[in-house]
Amino acid sequence: MPETPEALAFHAVQSTFSDPGELARHYAGLPRDPAELARIVRGLLIHRGEGELFGHTHSEDRLHNDAETRYIDDIVRIIVDRSAAPLTEPRPPADRFVATCRDFALLHCSFLRHHGIPARIRSGFADYFRSDGFHNDHVVTEYWSNGTWVLADPQLADPALHHAWDVDFDPLDVPRSRFLVAGEAWRAIREQGADEKTFGLHPPEDGPFWGERFVAGNIRLDLAALNKVETLLWDVWGEDEGEPGTPLPEQSREFYDGVAPVVSGKVPFETARKLFAEDDTLRTPRTVTCYAPFNGPSQVTLR
Repeated sequence: MPETPEALAFHAVQSTFSDPGELARHYAGLPRDPAELARIVRGLLIHRGEGELFGHTHSEDRLHNDAETRYIDDIVRIIVDRSAAPLTEPRPPADRFVATCRDFALLHCSFLRHHGIPARIRSGFADYFRSDGFHNDHVVTEYWSNGTWVLADPQLADPALHHAWDVDFDPLDVPRSRFLVAGEAWRAIREQGADEKTFGLHPPEDGPFWGERFVAGNIRLDLAALNKVETLLWDVWGEDEGEPGTPLPEQSREFYDGVAPVVSGKVPFETARKLFAEDDTLRTPRTVTCYAPFNGPSQVTLR
């Protein structure tokens, strides 16, 4: 779709979350090619759930604290403190930052923005991590290339790991049928009859983080990211809508019916900016509640 110069300019510069600050000196020598940058990210990070895939056991300290690091300058600092090698050199698993999918996407986004390439992260649901039709909560990069926004998954950038997942596509051009941004996932459930039990952090038998309530939370995260507020995935704000795994009130369902088109495949930039700025439920406040899975709930004041 055509994009406005204002939107491209907005996404081509760092956010508070993606800015490496004075650690940008370590970005010297980074290539410009998005695929090469994705491979570099893959060589610096290891997902906190990938230990077995690499034959590696994460230390408790890194498992608990790395993935709760919000800002790229702090992530890069951890990476270079563990190894003095240039960022272009892959680390052994023991020296990698123990990440979530959000960290892979945000570091890739930071590298792209460093070169002035418009980029943003997108929250949604991928069908390629399981073979049973379940759509896993996931975050990818979206970058501007040849006149269009393209989805890229830097977590998939090493072909040697593809055997572990259902990857039969170019990770730098993820089909939008394989990754549904949050608004599209909501519309699939509400408008197309998709089973809400097939969207979430895990299936219902494994816990409460699935279904319409979980997808609604991802809509808030995705809208924030479209406005370059790229919080942790467990940073929560907005109205209190009840416990995970319980049905959304009808009023809330109708509310997200209106929001979902704004965070679907074709994002109306000015609408997304206006909605985020003016709606108290959707706008990220200065202080959020962080439901950190390891360190527990806390109130966090963002930079």
